[in-house]
Amino acid sequence: MEIVKYSKIFFVFSGILIIAGVVSIFILGLKPGIEFTGGSILELEYKKDRPQVQEITKELAQLELGEISVQPTRENDDDGVIIRMKEISEENHQAILEKLAGAQELRFESIGPIVGQELKQKTKIVISLSLITMTLYIALAFRQVSRQVKSWHLGIVSLIILAHDVLMPLGVFAVLGKIYNVQITIPVIIALLTVVGYAINNVVVVFDRVRENLLRKTAISFEDTVNASIKQTLGRQLNTSLTTLFPLTFIFLIGGEALKYFALALILGISFGTYSSIFLAGPILVVWQRLGK
Repeated sequence: MEIVKYSKIFFVFSGILIIAGVVSIFILGLKPGIEFTGGSILELEYKKDRPQVQEITKELAQLELGEISVQPTRENDDDGVIIRMKEISEENHQAILEKLAGAQELRFESIGPIVGQELKQKTKIVISLSLITMTLYIALAFRQVSRQVKSWHLGIVSLIILAHDVLMPLGVFAVLGKIYNVQITIPVIIALLTVVGYAINNVVVVFDRVRENLLRKTAISFEDTVNASIKQTLGRQLNTSLTTLFPLTFIFLIGGEALKYFALALILGISFGTYSSIFLAGPILVVWQRLGK
């Protein structure tokens, strides 16, 4: 399998995905959860058959609560429902419970807009610091890799791969937010930060094998060395990713509303991360090495 030889195909494919992701984010936008905007969330469970979502929405419209979102706790769930709305008073909270008689309250959370804005700013800082820290780690860890490639090249390539692996899930969530009102919540952010760590592990596996092969001088050219390194680590990366994706898929399907999109973010991130570490990291490094000659 000559992965580096067909790198142009992978670059074009990834370029299309990146453009689609960026366009989705900027045109459709991301829907932040109440953790970032402020608001209230109420989870209810019906002892008997739950009314249709449209019926619940119609009942609550009489209370003039503004824009609300009503979702089943699970797909085809006959009992539970989650209601998201602007921040409400305790009086409105009790009024909702009275209006939806027959439902038992399982959870009620309310976050003010100031706290939400603070969380949003801290989240941006955490993600940025994570990307920068990982890049510096790669540059330092591989500082004596070889004269054929500089360690800071590996760091920059790693940053490109990490940005790709975070951007792609966000693009998907922008589409889901527009169609299904899926929101970016704290669990989704945690999943994306986990993806950063997972993705850098895949990249390190490839780069470490590249370093070993360069020191051993097992191939004539740098391109051959990178291609051989990718093939040598391919089985390990695929096995690791698949054994992670299988349980995440089950969590997504049966884990309930609280874990559903956390699992989806991980599934997307790990999938794109595995693809980028195999088909992008090495080829980008080869292109950069050629340009540097």
